[in-house]
Amino acid sequence: MSGFKASARGFSLIEVLIAVIIFGVGLLAVASLQSVARKSSYEAVQRTTAVHLANSLLERMRANPRALENYLGGLGERTLSEAAPPAVATGCVTASCSASALAAVDVDQWWGLVIGNSEQVGGQPVGGLVRPTVCIRGESDGATGAYEVAIAWRGTTEIDQGGADSCAETDTAYGDFRRVVVVSSYLNAL
Repeated sequence: MSGFKASARGFSLIEVLIAVIIFGVGLLAVASLQSVARKSSYEAVQRTTAVHLANSLLERMRANPRALENYLGGLGERTLSEAAPPAVATGCVTASCSASALAAVDVDQWWGLVIGNSEQVGGQPVGGLVRPTVCIRGESDGATGAYEVAIAWRGTTEIDQGGADSCAETDTAYGDFRRVVVVSSYLNAL
């Protein structure tokens, strides 16, 4: 046994290099996963915001049933976007407003929430949805019936939402990044 040396102790340079490479690949995978998680989290916040906003407008409509047709702009469908925002409603205090004036104030204030006026950086709204388009649909004469609010916005990743809803479907600025939420409710007119 005198001709055999004790086994070598420690790591060779090759083993250390392989361990560093494996560790590096693992770190890259974790960083990639973090990026995907951030995008998914942002998408979830945008979707939650859109659902909350759609419900908010339907509740405003429910609270002002005498002017349902005014929320629709006197038509069966009304579309709002950054290019076609609602008219600014002024000079109306809720307690002394007519039902139609209150509807105009509601839509104007609500649109401010959609585009994020409540949170601004450098005078620019940042708290709302990205490139929102809103489609408000219902009975053209403001009668009792089904009403819906569809909100489309630009997401962060491409997905195919073919046939999800027609709101902003032809807007080429969205492409495959278009997201849509539709909330419906049965409203009782007075």
